Amino acid sequence: MEFVRTSTAPPEGDAPTRERVARSILENGPSTAAALAERLDLTPAAVRRHLDHLVGDGTVEPREQRVYGHRGRGRPAKVFALTETGRDHFDQQYDDLAVQALRFLSETQGEDAVMAFARRRVEFVARDYARAVDEDPSLTPAQALARVFTDQGYAATVRKAPALGEQLCQQHCPVSHVAHEFPQLCEAETEAIGRVLGTHVQRLATIAHGDGVCTTCIPSGVSTPLDHPSGVSTPLDPPSTLDHPSSTTTPEKKRKV
Repeated sequence: MEFVRTSTAPPEGDAPTRERVARSILENGPSTAAALAERLDLTPAAVRRHLDHLVGDGTVEPREQRVYGHRGRGRPAKVFALTETGRDHFDQQYDDLAVQALRFLSETQGEDAVMAFARRRVEFVARDYARAVDEDPSLTPAQALARVFTDQGYAATVRKAPALGEQLCQQHCPVSHVAHEFPQLCEAETEAIGRVLGTHVQRLATIAHGDGVCTTCIPSGVSTPLDHPSGVSTPLDPPSTLDHPSSTTTPEKKRKV
């Protein structure tokens, strides 16, 4: 990965470390300078110097840290998240082709064809979820899904959500730029997750709509059914209205560009 430099750029030898910083944010989500320093075994001063450069060239941006539950005294430390430009450096070379293909499909075959394609694309969820549960029955449903999505390049993790259950956090989305115009890709993922769990789930945030992480709430009480082949739930009927982070009352409309 190669970043654009200005006349005030640090020495050339710093580029590999800046790449490590950017990739750590990609794989772990928005991070504080202190967390990056600990994760990468760097000094806080070194991390801040690299972050200043990455902010300067538009690769990352500082954001206010979201605080869940009780908030202590003082202002929370800022977190640094990848920008859309920063994500362009990671596996996005086929975005333009994919957008053009889906536009053609939409114009010639209609929106139903786009949704059918989106559902076909996420068939790996049910297939690989069954395999993950079979290989390690000790995994929670959210942990099994995290393994499935990580194997597909989503850098997924699980976070506890008190009183709610668990949150499936996808730190990276290989199709985020395409999904920005075609939210059917996000909707199909959410639907596929609900199918394997046997319950409707709510997507709280998506990278495609400007959030730092794709977050899906996995409610408490969900367990892998033991009376179904491969431990996968019987598919649900597709919901008429899918939960979407940008709208809780009306379905998401396709963005025109």
